[in-house]
Amino acid sequence: MSSHLKSNVIPPSRQREKPRAGMTWIGQSMKRVEDPRILVGKGGYVDDVVVPGMAHAAMVSSPHAHARIVSIDTSKAKNLPGVIGVYTGADLATVVDPCPSFASPPITQHAMCMDKTRHVGEVVAAVVAEDRYIAEDAAALVEVEYEILTANVDIEASLEATGAAVLHPDDRESNRALDESFSFGSVEDDFAGADKVIKRRLRWNRSSAQAIETCGVVAEYDAFKGGYTIHANTNFYNFIPFVIGGSLRVSPGELRLIPVLTGGSFGSKVFIHKIIILTAGLARLSGVPVKYIEDRLEHFTNSDSHGSDRLYDCELAVMNDGTFKSMRFTVLDDYGAYLQFGVGTHGNAMAQVTGPYRIESFAMRVIAVLTNKCQQGPYRGFGSEVTNWVMERMADAAAEELDRDPVDLREQNMIQPDEFPYMITTGNIYDSGNFQEVLAQAKTLFDLEGWKRKAAAARADGRCVGVGVATCMERSVYGPTEWWFLNKKEEPGFTLTSTPEGISARFDPSGKLFVTLNSCMVGTSPETVVTQVLAERLTVAPEDIVFNYADSQTGFNGVGPQGSRFTAMVTGACVTASIRLEEKMKRFGAHMLQRRPEDVELRGGMVAVKDGLEDQAKSFAEIALMSSFFRLSFPDEEAFDSGLETTAVYDHPISAEPHPDREHLGIFYPIVGHICHMTAVEVDPETGKVEILDYAAVHDNGTIVNPRTLGGQVWGGTANGIGTTLTEHFIYDEDGQFTNPNFAEFALPSAHEMPKNLKLGHVETPSPYTEYGIKGGGEGGRLGAPSALTTAIEDALREKGVKISALPVTPPVLRGLIRNADAAATAAD
Repeated sequence: MSSHLKSNVIPPSRQREKPRAGMTWIGQSMKRVEDPRILVGKGGYVDDVVVPGMAHAAMVSSPHAHARIVSIDTSKAKNLPGVIGVYTGADLATVVDPCPSFASPPITQHAMCMDKTRHVGEVVAAVVAEDRYIAEDAAALVEVEYEILTANVDIEASLEATGAAVLHPDDRESNRALDESFSFGSVEDDFAGADKVIKRRLRWNRSSAQAIETCGVVAEYDAFKGGYTIHANTNFYNFIPFVIGGSLRVSPGELRLIPVLTGGSFGSKVFIHKIIILTAGLARLSGVPVKYIEDRLEHFTNSDSHGSDRLYDCELAVMNDGTFKSMRFTVLDDYGAYLQFGVGTHGNAMAQVTGPYRIESFAMRVIAVLTNKCQQGPYRGFGSEVTNWVMERMADAAAEELDRDPVDLREQNMIQPDEFPYMITTGNIYDSGNFQEVLAQAKTLFDLEGWKRKAAAARADGRCVGVGVATCMERSVYGPTEWWFLNKKEEPGFTLTSTPEGISARFDPSGKLFVTLNSCMVGTSPETVVTQVLAERLTVAPEDIVFNYADSQTGFNGVGPQGSRFTAMVTGACVTASIRLEEKMKRFGAHMLQRRPEDVELRGGMVAVKDGLEDQAKSFAEIALMSSFFRLSFPDEEAFDSGLETTAVYDHPISAEPHPDREHLGIFYPIVGHICHMTAVEVDPETGKVEILDYAAVHDNGTIVNPRTLGGQVWGGTANGIGTTLTEHFIYDEDGQFTNPNFAEFALPSAHEMPKNLKLGHVETPSPYTEYGIKGGGEGGRLGAPSALTTAIEDALREKGVKISALPVTPPVLRGLIRNADAAATAAD
């Protein structure tokens, strides 16, 4: 171990339930518990919420990327029949404060802009009216006079902006929001001793999550109590009240946030604090409950959930024998107009930045750049999808320059199965793995050697067919230090270290198990997971488990589904709850059976005497009834207090703080899966269209709770990654105008772009730290697909000399690369 990591001690495991074969419910492809009510339209989404006296809001959005607001005339809008009120940023600021920020120092962001607008789509004014139609008509009557300022669009040019072109002159002197450098291990020595330094400039362009449902809020202000009742489709129910309560000028206890089902998130609805604050403020100003649902244009332009937008200058130090020694890069990241999460997306990537490879040192300079675009937010991968692609691009570049087979080179540098838990140079650990087995299964499932022969034969016939391979990491179960440990050491900001998950569980007198969760599904399967784990642990029948959801005033500590964490974390809470319930049921049941608690066990929904006869048992229903209503039938001791219920909170299974001087970043994302994606593609050189001929994905997500739902996550994530690679790109012109905020020009992938047969395989290497050895699996498809597809496309065009250094490669982009390569070849002749 390198000397800089010696202070980073791996804590002992707190695992209670070991992985094992032959489980009854865990590992089964059970149908989702959530589906029936959703399929019949009884789910209950935010737009289904109606409260008495509810009005509707519509927004006046800025048509300019950067402009001072000279004046706003709302008189015509106010005179429209049915309008309740028209409000500006100055009005809103009388009842709410700026939005929270994890950046340090923070950049001030108002839910409705005040003196100037900093990107197209930013809210300038809002109308509250009796219905949305009237509100939209009135919004069109609001007249705003602007003084146009210079728009910052180019990531490098924005760094040089001065004067009026600076977005936040009151907070920062330039558009350089943060510029920090980090070095882990002997980077300079490793580069000096390398036989070769591979260099590449790589560009990852902007896109975002586009769930079927946009963000929405229904807010009601209680003037008597001074608090709010809010329905919102965030998935951060029991942390967000503390964060936004300050902005709303109330304590968390005066803010009741009620959960609703979420029509997809992919990260985009983790927080949605801005529209919660905006809608709540409008409810307070207007004196009536207010509903605001983003339209699709607003979601494109003002959702605060755009994905990464980065420019890398990257170097990989290698030896002539193929050994990877060190990597370093400088990255410029276009964060848009604000910096809500600081550089947390880069913190996230530090969990696995060196991939599955033994790389002894790493250095990074990260420069967060402000531009006149909608700001970044969480998007499936939260930055790690980008560094996976960067790492794999550098591995391919090394293979090319060393004249090595890219798969063999990867395998040579892989961490070995006997090296786990493995601490990478940034300080995070990989808990377990068998990368070689994942690669071997992928080769077989895909028929790699067969596809190499097919591709060579196709190229000999003049077709452009290629094969691509990616071997990547899939970190899961995050710790929140990633949000702040890359901030300036002197002022790291809010140094959060807790991201727990909790449940409440109780047996009612009929023997049904009622479970309360903190967060509704966001396309995930929380009820299904909890059903399978509790059925396994308590031997209760799945149909006897009933769910509801806590609001923020009745709930308990819990973060909800994000960062591929929920399955592992809620399982931990389930194990804690079931241990407590089991102990109490055994105590009551043993007394009813006239036995000692240690003489009984849970078996088939009963408390039964070990090795006893069939009649030497009491059903859960019998025990629940007696414990609820017949207190005098049991000893007068606290241990026999009425009822069978518990609340359980499970903290992160393993974590450690970053070094004070950032010699390492601590242990923060240690439950790490591995993925290998292989694909074959054909490129039409005349149109730039890419057809996926075959695709195989093998994932190691530890012990699998439900193969059916995990498969859905891999399928969906891979589709997400295909879109990222081939079609999805937000384009801003030189004036900062968002040129394609619609589904006609921002092309989501359709079924036609998907592989006709995605072959899916699994390796199960259980984690030694989580209950049952479970790892997360919600992001892996998007973490691997871009790398595999990029390599395959480049391989298909190898004879033309096309090199891919930027994503996405849309048909026009790819056609341009082919045209340039052809022109270069002609010139060389």
